[in-house]
Amino acid sequence: MIIAELAVFPTSEGSSVSRYVKEAIAAVEATGLKSVTGGMSTVIEAPDFESLLRAVAAAHAAVLRLGARRIHIDLRVDHRLDKEATIDSKLRAVGKRQDP
Repeated sequence: MIIAELAVFPTSEGSSVSRYVKEAIAAVEATGLKSVTGGMSTVIEAPDFESLLRAVAAAHAAVLRLGARRIHIDLRVDHRLDKEATIDSKLRAVGKRQDP
């Protein structure tokens, strides 16, 4: 499983970019991948790298559709191969969440 942290936003559209971010989040959610949005980024759980990149591309395309002229993308990826890792298992490991 791949766990990634994604932030996508325009840097060309002034100081308030929430409408762009909302569309990027909606695009990620539409992929069907598990995601959790926080105050500064969205964490995505993907079964493989290609699925993750499709979600990133969808978020990018959503911001482009709104007319952004310059887009910033932050992507951090944790691709753990030695054992199964999920958003919830990572949070449990630091005492922040329990699976239902």
